[in-house]
Amino acid sequence: MASIQHIPTELEASADLALPAADELAGRFPLTPNPAPASPETYEDIMSTLAFGRKFTDHMAHMRWTREVGWTDHGVIAYGPLNLVPGASVFHYSQSVFEGIKAYKRADGSVWTFRPGYNAARINHSARRLALPEMRREDFVASLVDYVRADLKWVPEAEGASLYLRPFMFASEEFVGIHPAGVVDYYVIGSPSGRYFKNGLSGVAIWVEHEYHRAGPGGTGSAKTGGNYAASLLPQIRAEARGFSQVCFLDTWEGRYLEELGGMNMFVVMADGTVRTPELSGVILEGCTRSAILRMLREEGGDVREEKIVLADVIEGICSGAVAEVFACGTAAMVTPITRLGSDDFDVELPVGDKTRQIHRRLTDIQWGRAADPYGWTYRLA
Repeated sequence: MASIQHIPTELEASADLALPAADELAGRFPLTPNPAPASPETYEDIMSTLAFGRKFTDHMAHMRWTREVGWTDHGVIAYGPLNLVPGASVFHYSQSVFEGIKAYKRADGSVWTFRPGYNAARINHSARRLALPEMRREDFVASLVDYVRADLKWVPEAEGASLYLRPFMFASEEFVGIHPAGVVDYYVIGSPSGRYFKNGLSGVAIWVEHEYHRAGPGGTGSAKTGGNYAASLLPQIRAEARGFSQVCFLDTWEGRYLEELGGMNMFVVMADGTVRTPELSGVILEGCTRSAILRMLREEGGDVREEKIVLADVIEGICSGAVAEVFACGTAAMVTPITRLGSDDFDVELPVGDKTRQIHRRLTDIQWGRAADPYGWTYRLA
């Protein structure tokens, strides 16, 4: 059966809009150099170990929003502690959103990123849901450009490594009262990082959680906000105690349908070649990598379905051979095979499949410039 004609989502449509070249955006966030950058010894230690999200570069981009003026104070400044008072409303009402995006150094020394327009659209989507101010997409991309250019030496050259960028905003108004904050700060920080999962394409074990949920209908599931991830941490601890790497959450109403992992979307590859992924219901995050995979597969002419996926059917399909592969995807981990699914009443294994390998190779080849980019997804930062 052929795939139903796909209508781009709001995020996908916004991501496809043309962006000005980086040189046109550069300078919107003027650099104030860090007076005490990392020592050569510290720098070499960080760049030789590349632990994901553990160490950070010399600078960060910043701007501030106030209800009276809007966005001001654009700049790239020294990375360091933030001066926040205990009454800052983010501590009490969790008004905060964030993004994840990578900067890749190619063989010729140029530095690129992947679909920054998508991240710009999604941080605004998240901001709307959390009653935070939206920003111009050009300012979002400019913050990446100026930050990366300030800390260019921190973009790793090792195979599979990148500078992981974390744009985020939060309510910084000093006010303990339930209303949207009138002062909001936005930052971009970066961590030179290796692979998210050290085992790479060898696969991960996933625990299917029945008791806890990361989000519910009408909540903040489609927003990239810290509370969703906080809700996943206790189940994550329980899963790790059982020998599993991540948690798969099920729907809130019936507890029958796959939704997503704690930080990644899921795909199921059937033996007949059909590729399935949980539909966007307002509860799961609309992942940038998920969107890219779906578009690549559709343009290949394959049978690609966004639909409700019954957990019991997947387990039965793995046992019968009807399900050939399961994989997860996200900015940090990219494409990761799921080679074991377990819960209180089942524990099944399956191999790393060819489709998972092909998708991983196609995406990473585009990102690192080893293959043509027919979609216009890559964007040169420096």
